[in-house]
Amino acid sequence: MPDVIREQSEALASRLPPLQVRAERVAATVIQGMHGRRRPGQGETFWQFRRYQNFEAARQIDWRRSARGRELFVRENEWEAAQSVWIWRDSSPSMRYRSRHDVPEKCERADVLAVALAILLTEGGENVALLGEGMSARGGRTGLNRLIEAMLVSGGGSSVPPPGPLPRHAGVVLIADFLEPISVYRDAIAAMASNGCKGHCVQILDPAEEGFPFGGRIRFEGAEGEEPHLLRRADHVRQEYQEKLALHCEELRDLATKVGWSFSSHVTEQPPEAALLSLYGALSRTAV
Repeated sequence: MPDVIREQSEALASRLPPLQVRAERVAATVIQGMHGRRRPGQGETFWQFRRYQNFEAARQIDWRRSARGRELFVRENEWEAAQSVWIWRDSSPSMRYRSRHDVPEKCERADVLAVALAILLTEGGENVALLGEGMSARGGRTGLNRLIEAMLVSGGGSSVPPPGPLPRHAGVVLIADFLEPISVYRDAIAAMASNGCKGHCVQILDPAEEGFPFGGRIRFEGAEGEEPHLLRRADHVRQEYQEKLALHCEELRDLATKVGWSFSSHVTEQPPEAALLSLYGALSRTAV
């Protein structure tokens, strides 16, 4: 084996256990708080009625149940077949940011959430794959290991979800900081949603990106070749920054909601279990 390949293999092997151990701990904590995996889908066993949403086709309305009142309802059966979920996490250089030594880099938290989610899905009988790597979705330990290995060898990627064909009605989970302009994500999400894919966006932010605690004269340098930006009184722009970030997040949420997707935000100083539980619950509710 060539020395370069040997070194790369050893580096990969050394990174695999810590990531998987952290993810398994997070997943184990979430499993303790879960109550089964009943989800809506195309089975024969009735599960529940839920309110009709305006982006859904009229043929999904259960007119017998809706006739009892003034609201429209959709009948949901329990899903009985394994589903496939493609997971993508932003591996661009900007995800290597952290403002303090007591919080993880954004990419580390994204990796842990991605693997922990894959653990929950494969243990529940689902198939998983890493989006953009040309992988077929697999279940069980094989599918989980293939996803982790693909994550560890991929890096320095784009901050935008990659284009590519997905099976109709597949599940998609996008984990990123989502700090690019809204237009960058609109086309990618619309293309997936138009194919019937149910999706979930998880925004990962550093505490400094959320709160902008800077003051005085400070020079900001981009992680991806952006021009440096000097602020003489950083504290004077804090409120404006927070307002713009709030607006940006609201636009992301609206973008996801319009196509029937979910959007959640997570700050790296928060426990990862809360983000994973929220994400897993959203997956269960949308039959992914």
